[in-house]
Amino acid sequence: MKWRAYSPATSRIAELVGAQPVTVQAAEFAQALATGVVESTMTSGATGVDSKLYEHLKYYYDTQAWLPKNAVIVNKAAFGALDKATQDAVLKAAADAEARGWTASRRVNTETLDKLKANGMQVLPPSPQLKADMQKVGQTMLGEWLDKAGAEGKQLVDAYNK
Repeated sequence: MKWRAYSPATSRIAELVGAQPVTVQAAEFAQALATGVVESTMTSGATGVDSKLYEHLKYYYDTQAWLPKNAVIVNKAAFGALDKATQDAVLKAAADAEARGWTASRRVNTETLDKLKANGMQVLPPSPQLKADMQKVGQTMLGEWLDKAGAEGKQLVDAYNK
């Protein structure tokens, strides 16, 4: 099966599930589906609506793998150079933005899945087998990344897992 890929990671996922990765960016996705260039994908509901997945595919399994979200990164040295009051104000603004962001992400996810359903797609929860298989894919990819990242990468993953 030809699987839409748009990055090295999504290409690797395709390989690990036994699909043929085909590089297609979001702007060309609907056309690639219409012409048979790709037959499957792993994507967010938002991209699914934007590309009108419902015109070409019958099923969407809501694995929660790609949820709409954004992130802000701050330089540690620059943040550390701020006075305490400014640091506190930045942290409060960040906490408020995080709460708004997660609320918006949940809303967009719900709305886009509802649009997929309204246009005839069956939006289903993943089966236990699909969950287990995707977890194996994730463990394989994590292992491959750790092989490259070394001890520093392992420390990062260990800290995240605590």
